[in-house]
Amino acid sequence: MTTPPPGLRERKKQATREALREAALRLAFERGPDQVRVEDIAEAAGVSPRTYNNYFASREQAIVSAVTADREARIAAAVAARPAGARLADAVTEAVVEQYMNTGEHEHEALLLITTQTALRDAFLDTAAGIEPPLTAVIAERLADAGAHTARVLAASVAAAVRIALEGWLQPTGRAEAAESFGAGGLVVPSGSLPDQLRAALAPLAPAFDAAERRTSREVDPTGASAGQTVDPEHADAPGRHHPSQPIQRR
Repeated sequence: MTTPPPGLRERKKQATREALREAALRLAFERGPDQVRVEDIAEAAGVSPRTYNNYFASREQAIVSAVTADREARIAAAVAARPAGARLADAVTEAVVEQYMNTGEHEHEALLLITTQTALRDAFLDTAAGIEPPLTAVIAERLADAGAHTARVLAASVAAAVRIALEGWLQPTGRAEAAESFGAGGLVVPSGSLPDQLRAALAPLAPAFDAAERRTSREVDPTGASAGQTVDPEHADAPGRHHPSQPIQRR
């Protein structure tokens, strides 16, 4: 899938979004998340609060966006970049794992900040829903015309699986008080391997992806022959089937 380069207007919007999220994170580090107002973020980014509201619904969204910036688009792009013959379930899983592990020291520090605040954790988990729209488009293209509805269901399932994996990864430090601490804003630290959590959450979706690909293959090739498979010659000349070597008789 080829995406045209963004125009001037889109580039300006992207620059404004980046300025807002960077300002939000910087102020959160300097003052603490609870001491940052929307007006402060807007002023630091050189825009009005009204403009701020066109990009983010809360300060938490802006702060978290500094960590998750454009991740959903990068996941979709990574899936689209996989070879056409690659198994779709594997392409999606590897793209998700790759992009969630693609963080630097700056993002790790921000993640530690996020884990200390319930509102920030909730906003971080909510970002998983953003995976659905761009991933739907990529899956639909892979499944051709047969998969428009299926693509949306599969992409929504991926978003839900990612959220479940992140919830399992962001677990409170104390086992006995895990549920209470998670809801009360206690310190939460990443537990276990995030790639393992993501792969485990996405694994149940593999049969659905495989079934969708098989259905698409049958509709593209009604003979049922898959790539590299030949049609049985005995059935190639069955009544009603035109053989390539035979001229078409017109009445």
